[in-house]
Amino acid sequence: MTTDATATARVDSWSWAVRLFKTRSAATAACRGGHVRVNGERVKAAQPVRIGDEVRVRIAGMERIVEVSRVVVKRVGASVAAECLIDKTPPPPPREEMALAPRRDRGAGRPTKRERRDIERLRGRELD
Repeated sequence: MTTDATATARVDSWSWAVRLFKTRSAATAACRGGHVRVNGERVKAAQPVRIGDEVRVRIAGMERIVEVSRVVVKRVGASVAAECLIDKTPPPPPREEMALAPRRDRGAGRPTKRERRDIERLRGRELD
């Protein structure tokens, strides 16, 4: 465990150690996929993080924004991990504000071309 002000750790190792990811390989894959940003920049897994850096992690469609308050390299307990970061993630929107995706009746078959276009439009993916 490192607490020196000039200490650094790899971003994949740190994010796994503070329990943002379940496995180190998942943290590395997220870095490789561009889902991890340090101070606004996409980073590789070996990018060092320091105290005061802002780390943005995209997990399951939600973005977590945390600030590094302590550098650790090895996995720590949940109570210690909570001390190693400052969570700046905004609260999720209320459920009633989130757009609900239309559900098809079971056994209704494949959607028609018109229904498929409507579904894509609702999801925000225009086909044009």
